[in-house]
Amino acid sequence: MISNQILQNTIEGLKNITRIDFCIIDTEGKILASTFAEADRYVSPALTFVDSPADSQVVNGCQFFKVFDEHQMEYVLLVNGDSEDAFMIGKIASFQIQNLLVAYKERFDKDNFIKNLLLDNLLLVDIYNRAKKLHIETEVKRVVYIVETNRDKDGNDLEKVRSLFEGKNRDFVTAVDEKNIIVVKEIADNDGAADIGKTAEVILGLFKTEGQDIHIAYGTIVNEIKEVSRSYKEARMALDVGKIFFEDRRIIAYSALGIGRLIYQLPIPLCKMFIKEIFDGKSPDDFDEETLTTINKFFENSLNVSETSRQLYIHRNTLVYRLDKLQKSTGLDLRVFEDAITFKIALMVVKYMKYMESLDY
Repeated sequence: MISNQILQNTIEGLKNITRIDFCIIDTEGKILASTFAEADRYVSPALTFVDSPADSQVVNGCQFFKVFDEHQMEYVLLVNGDSEDAFMIGKIASFQIQNLLVAYKERFDKDNFIKNLLLDNLLLVDIYNRAKKLHIETEVKRVVYIVETNRDKDGNDLEKVRSLFEGKNRDFVTAVDEKNIIVVKEIADNDGAADIGKTAEVILGLFKTEGQDIHIAYGTIVNEIKEVSRSYKEARMALDVGKIFFEDRRIIAYSALGIGRLIYQLPIPLCKMFIKEIFDGKSPDDFDEETLTTINKFFENSLNVSETSRQLYIHRNTLVYRLDKLQKSTGLDLRVFEDAITFKIALMVVKYMKYMESLDY
């Protein structure tokens, strides 16, 4: 359960304090961590010690200790020395490693609980019973973040995000798949949208120097632990909708999705029917680059002809000509608010359809 690197760091730290060498061997005779080179010669005695009834003994000038996890033997700890001081140091070291086992087991149990909570794999009664056993508060405000990364197999990205929340026992960092890191963060009663957004920016800052393609999405605030899965689902939707309609944003909130949230929930056959009715079998993709640039700039400037022509460096009459030409081909006059809304929605629907088609491939 504890990584070999953690065990190695632990015994190296103990050696720096005590000036005594240590070695940890599992019950099958594999050396997991060691601070001295000749540890191999103790593997056979360690296996014999595993089968013995003794909890500790001295073999070839080396102290052997058994390390248990709830009465189940996990490791053999070797302390290089047979003095009374070495024995006392060995007892302290084995106690330290045993506490590490307990801590990591508790973390694993909490991590497993949070994963099942996010995925709606728990009954309501189980949620509250397990939360109580794991000493997790049930009635506090929380929000769920999803960090999409091109995660490495070593899990460094996950540990990097975990390090940001280290020491904050009421926050949880986990992963439910190989691509996304999930943060379930407790927030204070006076925290608002700005505070939640700042946390997302801090997480994003962890990866900026590495040039990774990171997307962060987060759901709305929930007040009870049973609602955490809802915030997670909102964050997942925000992640997808953000990539469709807000490509330039690295951080997107569920509350900022606007009409994109509605379009995302439309069935594809209905979208195709809508586009066929509006464009008579054509598609906005059929428009040339000049026309699409004109349309997008016109929308950016809230249908203001003068400002749009100024930003496009064209004469006002040229813009009017382009809009008239577009009206003849589509039957929609973008200078009319209702037609502009219809056209804008149609563009968003086409974007959504293209995104869904790319997922199919």
